[in-house]
Amino acid sequence: MIKPKRLIEMAKKWQKAASAGRKVADKGHFVVYSSDKKRFVVPLTYLASNIFRELFRMSEEEYGLPGDQPITLPCDAFFLEYAILFVGGFVSQDLEKTLLEYVNSVLSSQSSVVQEVNSQQVLRCF
Repeated sequence: MIKPKRLIEMAKKWQKAASAGRKVADKGHFVVYSSDKKRFVVPLTYLASNIFRELFRMSEEEYGLPGDQPITLPCDAFFLEYAILFVGGFVSQDLEKTLLEYVNSVLSSQSSVVQEVNSQQVLRCF
């Protein structure tokens, strides 16, 4: 029979080993993935940005709530790198408005094209 103290030590080692394989964000940051599966570590202060709020809203529409899965934003790595650089610097309201319009128009049209292709594939199945 294993003593409780030894069992606790073993459990701690197993937890460390299990968490070693997971990638964890530093304190004050969160992790998101682009649609092409590239990982980004972003400061929590960026959550106040309208651009990230819109990307999260669109992500929820397209992918649903993540649950145990990582958060995936509906844009490619190039756009997400640009958005992070943009939000990280000084942003005038005009530039932010322009980027938000781009997010809504381009990414929404990409989503509708994917939905259209998916609906055509469904129609071919019948």
